[in-house]
Amino acid sequence: MIETALPSRSLLAANSICLLSMLTWAIGLPALAHLVTYIPPFTLTALRVGLAGIALVAVWAALEGTGTVRRAPWRRGIAVGLVVMGLGAVLVAVALQQTDPVTVAIITAMMPLVGIGLECALDGRRLTAALVAGLVLSLAGGLVALDLARATPQLGLGALAAFGSVLAFTWGSRATVQSFPDLTPLGRTAITVAGAGIGMTVVAVALFLAGGPQVDWSGIGGPEVAALIAASIGSVALSQTLWIMSVGLLGVGIASLHMNAVPFYVMLITFALGGAWNWTQAAGAALVVLGVLVAQGMILPRRI
Repeated sequence: MIETALPSRSLLAANSICLLSMLTWAIGLPALAHLVTYIPPFTLTALRVGLAGIALVAVWAALEGTGTVRRAPWRRGIAVGLVVMGLGAVLVAVALQQTDPVTVAIITAMMPLVGIGLECALDGRRLTAALVAGLVLSLAGGLVALDLARATPQLGLGALAAFGSVLAFTWGSRATVQSFPDLTPLGRTAITVAGAGIGMTVVAVALFLAGGPQVDWSGIGGPEVAALIAASIGSVALSQTLWIMSVGLLGVGIASLHMNAVPFYVMLITFALGGAWNWTQAAGAALVVLGVLVAQGMILPRRI
């Protein structure tokens, strides 16, 4: 799916929605990294998407009616949701368990490549010089924002899991928009997140009964409950709704460029909680923004 030509004001609104999606998603990353030390990946994913799905379906039913919810194509929602929010979220949790947030963020920076590649292969998108220039700027900004001088990425199973999550999330985001053309962005998000919650709960229960990894209940307290709420309601329900809206307006390729500013947003959150300001990450975020503007022809002509 490729975005249609939008007027400048609509482009600004669509990009603002995408920025808010990235910011709310970033809020959940530190919480997720903390929770995965106590809760196994499959169980954690089932809890995250399950809670988010319940909240989204409740809001969907309240705003659009229970009849709309009942008539929705739930089988397709479960199938797509298991990929975008189930498989993708499990692989992120595995990656965080096996590596570290820096490694996961570096590989996540490849998402625009995957998104634009999918659109070129499946939707007939044409690569223009402006699009390539915007992609390069976004990737460079993402790597600068990671401030690699302060951390060293790790390779191995965790890195492979992180790349798998990028593939699953990118394809699933595109499929969410295309598979439910008759639903609103809220409906598309609710049906896939709730569908993932149903599927992942079944998987998590099966693993539990089979003697799989168990929750370390000794480490669960008030802070962990708060972290779970942040990682589900904020980082899944709200963020995914905004994300699906932006993918519908911009296309998954352009929307993915925003992903590379996430390290800056994480730093902003840390700064708001008393951490230090990082000018390197701020410069990286500026490059990402420049790349987004160039790729959409908002600075240079689109067909240079």
